[in-house]
Amino acid sequence: MPADALRELLRGLDVLSGELPEFDPGAAPADPTALFTEWLLGAVAAGVPEPHAMTLSTVDAQGDPAARVLILKGLDANGWKFAVHGESPKGRELAGRGRAALTFYWPLQARQVRVRGPVTGESAERSAADFLARSPAARAGALLGLQSRPLQDLVERDEATRKSLERVGREPGLVPPEWTLYALRPESVEFWQGDGDRRHTRLNYHRNGEGWDKCLLWP
Repeated sequence: MPADALRELLRGLDVLSGELPEFDPGAAPADPTALFTEWLLGAVAAGVPEPHAMTLSTVDAQGDPAARVLILKGLDANGWKFAVHGESPKGRELAGRGRAALTFYWPLQARQVRVRGPVTGESAERSAADFLARSPAARAGALLGLQSRPLQDLVERDEATRKSLERVGREPGLVPPEWTLYALRPESVEFWQGDGDRRHTRLNYHRNGEGWDKCLLWP
């Protein structure tokens, strides 16, 4: 497709359309986890596909950013939970920098949530429990420990995955020591409610000791 045609196509796509939910920042709770849970449950009720999917953003030793989509594993007093293989690029970046950002986007409701802060690994027991809760196919892939490395062809991938899946069947309790459940303890959490007339509402929470300060942001 020619560049000008693609540009016109992109400009013609609908954004922030349909009936969008109301958001009153003045009624927002004091803790962002409560508001996030409310929005997440709202996304589930609205039928948003994979509402627990999020973009994890990290930087490497040279400061180059990288982003990929992961699944939120939980949320508690320790922070937002996700799990990665320690030898993957994201695992090495987290080990080297110890900070990350998470972005959730629910397009049916024109809502975003942005979370930033330090990341720490959970205990080996919790990491193992997370790994064993995964499907056999997901465990088989993770046990290979080859994520993002060059691949000769898809036959090589399929054969290695088949053997790893057989290993999972033989050793159902096997957990790679590199598998780590992480908790991101947020320093800031922003809630963005889109508006068709571009009068977006942005509410930012900033950690203040053990509590939170809130403020509105310009769109």
